Amino acid sequence: MCICFVFHFTTAQKNNMHLSSSVHEEARFISAKSGDRVTLHCYYEQNVAARLYWYKQTLREKPKLISTFYKSETNFVQFHGPFSNSARFRLDNEKGKNDLIISDLSVSDSATYYCIYFYWYTSTFLETIIVSVNDLDLNIRALVNQSASETIQPGGSVSLHCMVHTMLSCDGEHSVYWFKDSQDSQPGLIYTHGVRNDQCERKDNKRTHTCVYNLRMESLNVSHAGIYYCAVALCGHILFGNGTKLDFGDSPALMYFLSAALTLTTIISMLSTLLVYKMKKRNSCQSRG
Repeated sequence: MCICFVFHFTTAQKNNMHLSSSVHEEARFISAKSGDRVTLHCYYEQNVAARLYWYKQTLREKPKLISTFYKSETNFVQFHGPFSNSARFRLDNEKGKNDLIISDLSVSDSATYYCIYFYWYTSTFLETIIVSVNDLDLNIRALVNQSASETIQPGGSVSLHCMVHTMLSCDGEHSVYWFKDSQDSQPGLIYTHGVRNDQCERKDNKRTHTCVYNLRMESLNVSHAGIYYCAVALCGHILFGNGTKLDFGDSPALMYFLSAALTLTTIISMLSTLLVYKMKKRNSCQSRG
């Protein structure tokens, strides 16, 4: 079934993420290791009396308020709920920033984080950042594979594949989610397969359990371009694929147009050369006469 995203927003700025050396960075997507530290940057115009919020949303749950920054002469900062008692979360709010710094990452920090700007009864989503934390010490023997890229054509169709390999130590029901990330918009949840294992197979002589999930898209246009991430929730944890990039190849109509233009240019060039030759020959004959 299709999932409607819980927020409507406008993009104010692209984010810039500063990560530790062991963290892999993609645009608005962070894949980190347990114990790392990440800084989620959020920039804003320095208006007086503005408020900025950080929210955290895990899969299948409502967003939770992390912090509130009151931009004023005193610059008051408040953390909420369980985040108020955690030294792992802090804010850097100097000179137009509302950066959220998370230290000593754990798998439970895997979520989507929103930076929201509120000024004069208007709310704007400044940043949407997906964070995926992998714990190498956990005995979760699972692997999520995606193809690196796919070439698509306008009006065509494509199927994205997400292959999940699990060992018997991490068997059972799991949910699969698809996220889209593009240069023109913030990333967001676009589809979920829910809890189902009807696309899985297991061989008695092997200890592996393999599931394949497909995301079918038709009538493709420019808005479909971007990177699609497959996220799998299993054994109480979330694992992300490396993402599949959809890019438009050369359109047949465009290739036909370019070929026709090249042919026409060649013909014009040949005619011009022939015309110049005839004019020179005529002038030569007149000078002899």
